[in-house]
Amino acid sequence: MPDASLRTTRLYLVRHGATQLTAEDRFSGANGAELSADGRAQAELLGERLRRENIAAAYCSPLSRTVETARLIVARCGLTASTSDGLREISHGHWEGLSRAEVEQRYGAEYAAWEADPFTFAPEGGESGVEVLARALPALREIVTRHPGERVLVVSHKATIRLLLSSLLGIDARGYRDRLDQAPACLNVLDFRGVTQPRLMLFNDTSHYSEKPRLATHSLSKWWDERGAS
Repeated sequence: MPDASLRTTRLYLVRHGATQLTAEDRFSGANGAELSADGRAQAELLGERLRRENIAAAYCSPLSRTVETARLIVARCGLTASTSDGLREISHGHWEGLSRAEVEQRYGAEYAAWEADPFTFAPEGGESGVEVLARALPALREIVTRHPGERVLVVSHKATIRLLLSSLLGIDARGYRDRLDQAPACLNVLDFRGVTQPRLMLFNDTSHYSEKPRLATHSLSKWWDERGAS
């Protein structure tokens, strides 16, 4: 019988469905935000897509939007998602609930420093990307270790997932906000041959509810907006 440590674990890594704050393009990290009607529909369609995948376990961030997304996805699988604090979204501190324009107006110098390097800089009361990885990466590795050779659903958040993917794939995480997208209720698939050997099989896929990838707008990225307008 093959060594269990060499068996492939497949992770279905999912961002939560849309919320009203998603539509308004506001910073909504640590604050609660309920799924919108669109967000619930997106999660249900993803659940239909995954219901024959023999998912053995489900995990999610403790925030309400991820808990509900996970519940809707696994509703037909007879599973209950376990919460993991390490999977929660990055905290934006005193920017929470504000639009980018409002943050630039109120906290101009702080926002400029964050735009230059969101991986190591954090707004007052918030987290840097480094701090997010320090809790999220061990949480993900624990899940992979716990489920050798199984298929596992993990529901998390936009920034957290982009930071995890950057680290797992060896991408410079300083550009995670500008170079990696995560649409609401998107599906990423990662195969792990041990915790240090991941392979990205699918990225930011929304074909369960959309025929085309979304356009790169409303990204809370000044870097992208300036280049897109040129």
